[in-house]
Amino acid sequence: MSLKRQSEPFGIRCAYATLNDNPFLAGDENSLIFESDGLVVIDQGLIHAAGHYNSLRPLFPELEIVQYQNALLVPGFIDTHVHYPQLPMIGSCGEQLIDWLTRYTFETEQRFCDIGYARRVADHFLDACLDAGTTTAAVYCTVHPESVDAFFAASLERGLRMLAGKVLMDRNAPAALLDTAQTGYDQSEQLIRRWHGQHRLSYAITPRFAPTSTPAQLEAAGALRSAYPDVLVQTHLSENPQEVAWVKSLFPERRHYLDVYAHYGLTGPRCIFGHALHLCESEWRMLSDSGSSIAHCPTSNAFLGSGLFDLETARSCQPNMRLGLATDVGAGTTLSMLKTMGAAYNVAQLRGNALSPVKAFHMATYGAAQALHLEERIGRIAAGLEADLVILDLQATPVIEQRMAQCSDIADTLFVQMILGDERSVRAVYSAGKSVKPAV
Repeated sequence: MSLKRQSEPFGIRCAYATLNDNPFLAGDENSLIFESDGLVVIDQGLIHAAGHYNSLRPLFPELEIVQYQNALLVPGFIDTHVHYPQLPMIGSCGEQLIDWLTRYTFETEQRFCDIGYARRVADHFLDACLDAGTTTAAVYCTVHPESVDAFFAASLERGLRMLAGKVLMDRNAPAALLDTAQTGYDQSEQLIRRWHGQHRLSYAITPRFAPTSTPAQLEAAGALRSAYPDVLVQTHLSENPQEVAWVKSLFPERRHYLDVYAHYGLTGPRCIFGHALHLCESEWRMLSDSGSSIAHCPTSNAFLGSGLFDLETARSCQPNMRLGLATDVGAGTTLSMLKTMGAAYNVAQLRGNALSPVKAFHMATYGAAQALHLEERIGRIAAGLEADLVILDLQATPVIEQRMAQCSDIADTLFVQMILGDERSVRAVYSAGKSVKPAV
C-alpha cells in the first residue's frame, strides 16, 4: 500500500495482542487482549476502532483492508533508553563501565560535532530501529547540539514519535566533550524551543550521569526542568559498583546516588533512570514515592558485567514507579526489543523471579509508554491512540515455524517470539498509520 493511499482510512486484518492494564498488578489474564481474527481501523494516523473482524467489518463496508496471515499484530515497540551515537561502536569488547566509556564511548562521540556524520548515523540508527519494530525511543545524543538537530531531523522526516536530548557533561570527560553549566543550559533551552512538540518529537533533559556533571550543572538541569516541566529527564543510575563508589566520593554530603538527583530536582514524574542495579532500600522507596521511572537494560547489564536487575523489588514499587525495557546500545548487544525481552527473561530466571511473556511485552509496549508518560498516545491497540503497529511473522524462520505448531495459546505464542524472534520476525511496521517498513 502506498503512502498516498494510507492517508485515507484503511484497515488491517490480522490476529492481534495488546495490553489494557498492568499485568504486574492486575495479572496476565486480566491485562491481555487477544483477537484471533482482528480488525484495526486506521484513519488520519490514529486507531479509529479495533475488535473482532466479523463485528467491525459491517460498520465499514467500503474500507480497504490489508490482510496478514500467519502473523500477529502488536503495538510498536518502545525503547526507553538508548544511545544512538554508540551504534558505530556496538560490540566493543573487554571492559566494564568506566573503562568502556573512556576507551570506546568518548572516542566515538567526539565525531558528532560534524552534523553530516551525525545525520548519517541517525539515519542508520532509525532504519535499524524500524527493522526491529521499534517505533519510539528515548534517545541520548552527544554533548553537541548538532547531534540533536541531526537526530530530530531524521526522525521528523520519517514521521516517528521520538524523544531525545543533548548530553550534559562539564567534567570527567575529554575536553572535546565538555560543555559548562551555562552553555549546557543555554543549548538545551534552544533545542527545546526548536524541537519539543514539533510534530511527534519531544525533548529530554539529559545529564549523562552524576560523575560527569558538577553540582552547578545539575542545578542548572533542575532549573531547566522547572522552566519546562513537560519535557522528560533521562539519566543513568547505579549501573556499576565502581560508579556508585565514585558518586559517593564526588557527592559525600548526599545519602546515596539517587539523592544526588533528588537534591537537584531531577526525580519524579517524567524522570527516567537507566539501569538501577545497585540500589539500597531507601533508593527504591524514593523512586516509588517520587513517581520516577526505570529503564531496564538487560543486554547491556550482562555485556558489561554490571549486574542483574531486581525485577521483584521493582514490581513491588509499582504502580507509582513505572518500568520499561531498553536496549542501551552500544553497551547493549541489539536494537531488537524481542531479543531484549528474551534477555530480561534470562535475568529474571537467574534471580529466581519468573517473567511471563505478557509482562515482558508489557514492558516493551504499554509499560514503556507509561514510563515515558506517553500512555495516552502510544503503547496499545485501542481507539484514539496513534497507529504505531508491528506485524510479527509467525513463520519467520524454520525454527519459529516448527515451534509455533506446538503453541497452545497466545501467551505461548508471545513467548516464542521473545525467545526465538529478532529482526527477521518483523514483517511490517506502521508509524502513525503509514508503512515505514514494507510487508514482505
